[in-house]
Amino acid sequence: MNPLQAGADAPQFELKNQHGDTVSLADFPGKRVLVYFYPKAMTPGCTTQACSLRDAKAELAELNTVVLGISPDPVKRLAKFIERDNLNFDLLSDEDHAIADAFGVWGLKKFMGREYDGIHRLSFLISPQGKIEHLFNKFKTKDHHQVVLDYLAAH
Repeated sequence: MNPLQAGADAPQFELKNQHGDTVSLADFPGKRVLVYFYPKAMTPGCTTQACSLRDAKAELAELNTVVLGISPDPVKRLAKFIERDNLNFDLLSDEDHAIADAFGVWGLKKFMGREYDGIHRLSFLISPQGKIEHLFNKFKTKDHHQVVLDYLAAH
C-alpha cells in the first residue's frame, strides 16, 4: 500500500452511489471534497465513522467541504447502510477497487492472524483545484470527523 500524499493530483473517478447514480469528483466544483475509504458498510467501526460524519455535515458544509465515502460494497448494500443509519452524504461503490488502487489504499491487511487484501481506512481532503490537500491516516473511527474539522478550521 502506497497512499497518495499531499500535493499529488487527485485521481478523477466516476462511481455509482447508493441510488445507482454516477457521481464524479468533477461534480463538486469550487468545493473541498473529503474522500474517505472504509472497509465494509454496516460494520461497527464503519458505522461509527459514518454516523459521526453525518452528524458533522452542517459544520463541514460551513467549511465548504462535502463528504464521499468509498468502499468495495455493492450499490444495494450502500442503500441499506444509508437507510439504516440515515446517512446524509453519498456512499460510492468501488467493487473492483480500481479507485482504491488509484488512491493507494488497497493492500495487505491482517486481522485475527489472517492476511488478506482490502481497503485501508484512510481519508483524503481534495482541494477545489483537484489536488490532495491532506491525507488523514491517524485517527480512530469515533474521532475521525473531529480530526477533519480541526484540520479544516486551521487551514
